[in-house]
Amino acid sequence: MTFRYPHNLLFTDWAMRIPPGVTLIRGGDGTGKTSLLRLLAGELPADAGRLQINDIDLADDPAAYRRQLFWTDARSEAFDQMTPIAYFTSMKLLYPDFDETLLTDLIEGLSLTPHLEKNLYMLSTGSKRKVWLAAAFASGAVVTLLDDPFAALDKASINFVMQFLDKMAGHGSRAWVVSHYDAPCSAPLAATIDLGD
Repeated sequence: MTFRYPHNLLFTDWAMRIPPGVTLIRGGDGTGKTSLLRLLAGELPADAGRLQINDIDLADDPAAYRRQLFWTDARSEAFDQMTPIAYFTSMKLLYPDFDETLLTDLIEGLSLTPHLEKNLYMLSTGSKRKVWLAAAFASGAVVTLLDDPFAALDKASINFVMQFLDKMAGHGSRAWVVSHYDAPCSAPLAATIDLGD
């Protein structure tokens, strides 16, 4: 895959197979961590190359590709007029393997219960991130992309997310791609993508 911004070549002939488990994207500011996630999500078009999940190619069937992948830009305002409950309902329609039982545990573990009836624009940055994380974890997507998942979270929520990723590190059919400056869990990583400093 090759991708450049007008005055910045980020990736030249970059290639990788992302295995099940937790993969860390590590790198300094401006090295392209978020851009790589957006490229993998199909949100940014690559200048050259192919993206494929199992046998589904993004270029051949974008809708089917995206149904296998969870990505929400943490800065997005697209869902601000929805409540968390409405947002979760919309995610259930997109992801056939969405796990409602797990969602209930995630809502409790991330202390989201008091916020379920509020519109997302009313929530703090940390609470909005918890909504995205709960949906991501419950989605059942083959590939889940998380951009700095601990930003703006309280310590209890950080610990909860780390414990969840520890459990997912050994998952045999789901891949978690996490951009962060350090390993996001204590379990062994499936792979590391080091973009340098």
